[in-house]
Amino acid sequence: MTPDIIELDHAATRHETRCGDGHVVWRSWGEGQPLVLLHGGSGSWRHWARNVGPLSRHYRVLAADIPGLGESAMPPGEATPQSAALPLRDGLVQLLGPERRYHLTGFSFGANVSGQLAALEGEHVRTLTLVGAASLGLARPPLELLKVRDKQGAARVEANRENLKRLMFHDPAKIDATALAIQDWHTNHARLRSRGFASGTSLKDALERVTAPLNGIWGEFDAVAFPNVAARLDVIRARDPSMLEAVIPAAGHWVAYEAAEEFNAALLSILARREGRTAQ
Repeated sequence: MTPDIIELDHAATRHETRCGDGHVVWRSWGEGQPLVLLHGGSGSWRHWARNVGPLSRHYRVLAADIPGLGESAMPPGEATPQSAALPLRDGLVQLLGPERRYHLTGFSFGANVSGQLAALEGEHVRTLTLVGAASLGLARPPLELLKVRDKQGAARVEANRENLKRLMFHDPAKIDATALAIQDWHTNHARLRSRGFASGTSLKDALERVTAPLNGIWGEFDAVAFPNVAARLDVIRARDPSMLEAVIPAAGHWVAYEAAEEFNAALLSILARREGRTAQ
């Protein structure tokens, strides 16, 4: 892993909470009101590598490895967004206590899991921000990725680069060494297969049970949604007409990395508006 990710990991406080016969692994940075981040499919907390630093200047950032991904154990029973949310709920009880109140932000598959978690947690969730979400009952553009695990050396690096280009980034020039290292680490550690949930309605259905105010952030050219980003926002707005939104120009699916400065500003602005204050 690259030095910047190693440094970020060393700066974190590591927590473990129960997940079946194993644990959910969490990392936290900063102090103050909690902001829980859930990463995307086949990922880990590293999806937030360019966000936890700036966000932790305003919040206590808690980033979990979703059960079945990263360093976290598989969820008990069938692996679904719902079953992945249950150990996260139990972990937050342990980490934040019975009176917990926190902002929740989920990216891609993590948006689905966030919706399930928010449905379980009710008033404990202050806001729910969905980033590049699928599972909203809308068609997903066809997208094929290259197989990576059978490759080594330069061929493996180029396959990871091509997959980032196809799915995660709008501008291939922004695929740097850190993004490639994160992608490769994720390829080696993912066990829960999340892509099959993207074309269903599991997140849309969960939102019917969510009481928290809803927000949405997308990259303008998100490969999972383009050219129908507006349709995704409309699904969320139909559930919460007060929805706050941001579409980040010239960014793709992994908007929080590709356009980190703009994403961080947008999320902080949305949370500040929900809290009735001006973003700092």
